[in-house]
Amino acid sequence: MSDSFRAGLRALPDFPGDLPSFDPSVGPKDPAELFRQWLSGALAAGVRQPHAFSLATADASGHVSSRMLILKDIDDDGGWQFASSRTSRKGGELAENPNAAMNFYWPELGRQIRVAGAVVELSADASAADWDARPASDGRPNPAWQLYALMPREMEFWQARADRHHIRHRVVF
Repeated sequence: MSDSFRAGLRALPDFPGDLPSFDPSVGPKDPAELFRQWLSGALAAGVRQPHAFSLATADASGHVSSRMLILKDIDDDGGWQFASSRTSRKGGELAENPNAAMNFYWPELGRQIRVAGAVVELSADASAADWDARPASDGRPNPAWQLYALMPREMEFWQARADRHHIRHRVVF
């Protein structure tokens, strides 16, 4: 790596100066409720696509890949829902190794949330309803479409601070 490239990377701005505060001892004890509050704050701050997250999966050999998806819901059983084709790379990886990690990142607020756990396939009816609810749906079924739920084993809420003493709030289930 050239010194000028490295220097250019180091010179890029980090986070805005007016970061929100975060005290893990105050607020909801339910991590899903804390996520909803942070999501609401991201919407109020004008964060684009705050429901977008990076999903990391691994195949049976442990080779990792990641891509961006949209959070569909957090269900009553605690599952963080997302959807994809079972025939996609991620669908194949989830069939081989049903574990994944989500990462939401909101640089405007200096916040990220990591959710990791086992992934389960939801019912064919739930998957079909999700497919039908897509904005581009034309009413035709898509039997390869699968609605999944990530069941958290752990979550981490991360808040950047200007003094670099970032706050990490980790919840293990």
